[in-house]
Amino acid sequence: MTDLKNTRITLARRPQGAPVAEDFHIEQAPVPEPSKGELLLKTRFLSLDPYMRGRMSTAKSYAKPVEIGDVMEGGTVAEVVTSHNPDFRAGDIVLSHSGWQAYAVSDGKGLRKLDPDAAPVSTALGVLGMPGFTAYAGLLTIGQPKPGETVVVAAASGAVGSVVGQIARIKGARAVGIAGGPEKCAFIRDELGFDVALDHRAPDFAEQLKAACPDGIDVYFENVGGHVFEAVFPLLNTYARVPVCGLIAHYNQDGGASSGPDRLPGFMREVLTRSLQIRGFIQLEFSDQKDAFLKEAAGWIADGRLRYREDVVDGLEAAPQAFIGLLEGRNFGKLVVKVA
Repeated sequence: MTDLKNTRITLARRPQGAPVAEDFHIEQAPVPEPSKGELLLKTRFLSLDPYMRGRMSTAKSYAKPVEIGDVMEGGTVAEVVTSHNPDFRAGDIVLSHSGWQAYAVSDGKGLRKLDPDAAPVSTALGVLGMPGFTAYAGLLTIGQPKPGETVVVAAASGAVGSVVGQIARIKGARAVGIAGGPEKCAFIRDELGFDVALDHRAPDFAEQLKAACPDGIDVYFENVGGHVFEAVFPLLNTYARVPVCGLIAHYNQDGGASSGPDRLPGFMREVLTRSLQIRGFIQLEFSDQKDAFLKEAAGWIADGRLRYREDVVDGLEAAPQAFIGLLEGRNFGKLVVKVA
């Protein structure tokens, strides 16, 4: 491997607000050599996800930040190039967590072999991967939708939200999806089968949401925060459940004191009087459900009840700009980088 170079994208500096290209550094390094018990992985696909913005910050979180100069972290689908591990052989395709680089060495722990004949391997980063599982576990464990209830989901055309709405429909609930722009709204309504699709950019969005939920909202799957949550909150029914998966509208704020009046007392009063369940979660909490998810989701895909869309960009060097666009809502579907 001495004649090959490993393209790596590292964190050059911590963003001040929204990330920019200068916050990343693209470098060439020698391809690492696996030792006894290890294997060399060549990245085929890299997943880009909103949570990565949190890893660029030192703000308190559920995981350690990426250090300056370290490779940006991320889920990957990779091919085993060389193996000194008896559990893997050259040519195996695996789900890994190699980060933003073309090659990586692994000891085999945490890898999952993929069957390229069962599904496109990139789906292990989306509908059959962490985003799909996040939707499944968060909605069914916390949201617990019942037949006839109204489930509202933000970022409904994205990797998580699109699965949330479709599972809600599978469970007999009514799915109201919120997305940005008419094209995304048409997709979740016409292709994914949501009952209602609303554009959060519409000037009368709050009024449209109220009209679309005449019986209120029983489950709100939160991916966004911001003005979307402000429109949803008054419509939450007594005993409504709110799985909090993400707050992408706030990811570039990096803490600090907020301006404006303190609305927390009023918010907490409504939580109390309406017996609301608002529960943040990380999908790793529900890892014991992963096998059930893979079995059910594969079946739903096979019978056409669960559909997906991927937004594929070519080349590892394109990852920073694609990630910046993700935080601005420019992606359409699960965003992956085709590395090799």
